[in-house]
Amino acid sequence: CFGGIYSQPAAFLAQARAAGYEGLFMGPDGTDSTEFAAIAGDAAVGTLYTTVAGPASIYPNAAAFIESYTEAFGEGPQPFAAQSYDSTAIALQAIQAAIESTGGLPSRADVAAAVRATADYEGLTGTITFDANGDPEIGLYYVIEVVSGDPAEWSNNSLIATL
Repeated sequence: CFGGIYSQPAAFLAQARAAGYEGLFMGPDGTDSTEFAAIAGDAAVGTLYTTVAGPASIYPNAAAFIESYTEAFGEGPQPFAAQSYDSTAIALQAIQAAIESTGGLPSRADVAAAVRATADYEGLTGTITFDANGDPEIGLYYVIEVVSGDPAEWSNNSLIATL
């Protein structure tokens, strides 16, 4: 297992494979980037990585988002794109709720309280409810396998497990 952001493990893996290493390689969510494939190339195939952000393709509510994203940017959604979309929508909803509750310009604390009060928000990535600390009540963790050294195929990586 190798910790780090995509550029370090990708270069290390490419060099290790070139030197004859054929074993398993695993990394954290810092590996979850099309740049990992761009740097490591075919050496990336078979790499496992863990992340809190599954590919957009695993979320049933994200189909239209994937289509719109691909049309707008000429490629599939990057890692964390669907989660970013949900986060932005929740933040905007919280700002609006804070404005309505304060009758004017809300404070940062007002907005934070409105985010923490989010319950049963139907987002692209599922139903989201936060606890008093602002953490999701249900947190998922994914194990994903790299299936291609082509960065354009990154969104097709295989989901191995959801924990």
